[in-house]
Amino acid sequence: MAVADVLSGIWDDVVGRQAAPERAEVVLCAVVALLLVAVPAGWRVGRHLVTIAHEGAHGVVALLSGRRLAGIRLHSDTSGLTVSRGRPTGPGMVATTLAGYLGPAGLGLGAAYLLRERHALAVLWLSVLLLALLLLQIRNFYGLYAVGAAGLAVFAVSWWGSAAVQVAAAYVGTWFLLLAAPRPVLELQAQRRRGRERTSDADVLARLTGLPGLFWVAVFLAATLGALVLGADWLWAVAA
Repeated sequence: MAVADVLSGIWDDVVGRQAAPERAEVVLCAVVALLLVAVPAGWRVGRHLVTIAHEGAHGVVALLSGRRLAGIRLHSDTSGLTVSRGRPTGPGMVATTLAGYLGPAGLGLGAAYLLRERHALAVLWLSVLLLALLLLQIRNFYGLYAVGAAGLAVFAVSWWGSAAVQVAAAYVGTWFLLLAAPRPVLELQAQRRRGRERTSDADVLARLTGLPGLFWVAVFLAATLGALVLGADWLWAVAA
């Protein structure tokens, strides 16, 4: 098969529309995603996906705000680090720092919008593209492994999965991002109450803006919960 034919087929998938799932299927996908967030064994794996989205969001906004991205590291303890170069203060640094905890919710909301428009395969192929671009910025072995494994898994579903499996994967992934996004915010505040995480995004924002760290935690939580409510409404509305 020629490369042009392959790319044409992928493009047809991206712009094409898939049948809306039954409401029972949407609920089932939500339950699966919720288990990944709520069950410790599932969260140990899922937390890495949230970190990928978190650090990727830092990187994208750093570039959009005119900063130079120096690399991203992901660690086996689910922590991560995005290094960018530019002014240490100012709107660009604020936006870059703010983006991390909003990243998973923003990606989930964008995916929910595409699913509302019945573009389930677009969700999968765009995920492959974003993970491939992120891979170019990873600067440690574990990060290469984590992003590469996630990208290969999504690619395998996109390429070899049946239509039903592809739609289910898109819905589970979207539900997971929406449901998972508030949990790291709650974990962050729990660590801050114990006197830890004084180098967290919320505390960096406090130093950059003069507003207290708790204010930024509240912003993170309100934004992630708002995205969950709106995304859930979109996912439910499209169901047959």
